[in-house]
Amino acid sequence: MSLKDVVILGCSSQQPTRMRNHGAYLVRWNEEGLLFDPGEGTQRQFIFANISPTCVTRIFVSHFHGDHCLGLGSMFMRLNLDKISHPVICYYPGNYKKNFDCLRYGCIYHENIKIIEKPVFKENLIYQDEKFKIEARFLKHGIDNIGWRITEPDKIKFKKELLKKYNVKGPNVKRLEKEKKIEIEGKKIKLEDVSYLKKGDSIAVVIDTKKCNEAVELAKNAKILICESTYLEKDKHLALKYMHMTAKQAAEIALEAQVDTLILTHFSARYLDMEAFEKEAKKIFPNTIIAEDFKRVNFPK
Repeated sequence: MSLKDVVILGCSSQQPTRMRNHGAYLVRWNEEGLLFDPGEGTQRQFIFANISPTCVTRIFVSHFHGDHCLGLGSMFMRLNLDKISHPVICYYPGNYKKNFDCLRYGCIYHENIKIIEKPVFKENLIYQDEKFKIEARFLKHGIDNIGWRITEPDKIKFKKELLKKYNVKGPNVKRLEKEKKIEIEGKKIKLEDVSYLKKGDSIAVVIDTKKCNEAVELAKNAKILICESTYLEKDKHLALKYMHMTAKQAAEIALEAQVDTLILTHFSARYLDMEAFEKEAKKIFPNTIIAEDFKRVNFPK
């Protein structure tokens, strides 16, 4: 069954609260589960979300501040206990392999699962297959910190009523897709006469950075942008000091990048009322969603 959504497993920043766990974001992309920045307690959050951790096929660590990676070791242990048969591919800033190893081997257990490490040293395209491509950009946070973009290929979609009109059926449909034009009953039919190009879905994940051009480039025309908004604009001096963003700045990025949907997350524990984040962002970018633990967001149609 086709499934494409975002599950918020946590949306706090450095300090969790009663209502918000350390950040973690699961993107279910058809048969793959992409887990971004598993903070402390992520394994347990899967239980509360009623989702099996065994769906995870790839893990992305933006950087090695604790709230973005302390759940990595326990996720490995859990997947090991579940005896998953598929490999788990891990992407992380390559200059911090020592930190990755500390989390991976921080306790003693028999590792039976296959972990494939993909340290990232250079930005741009880092992976591509027939399902999607993965791009990386280094953001501005004081240490190596990576933003990610996942994009699926554009697809040809046929219009059934036009196929019927031009009497294109059976093996001729595949033939037309391959050859771009065919002749039926003396009439020449072009692919564009009976089809349209559906743009591939895309998601950008921008966590822990000050506002920067790299974030805009990463998010350009994305269906969904998951973006940090640690502070409100009234505390902009703190955002500047700690190299984070405000809700307003995140909304400005979404507007400039022309994304479909903005999900704000990574909130400082100083804030209890999220309504102020929503108001601040929606003044600039109306289609803003405020992350909550266990909220699920479907990809826009």
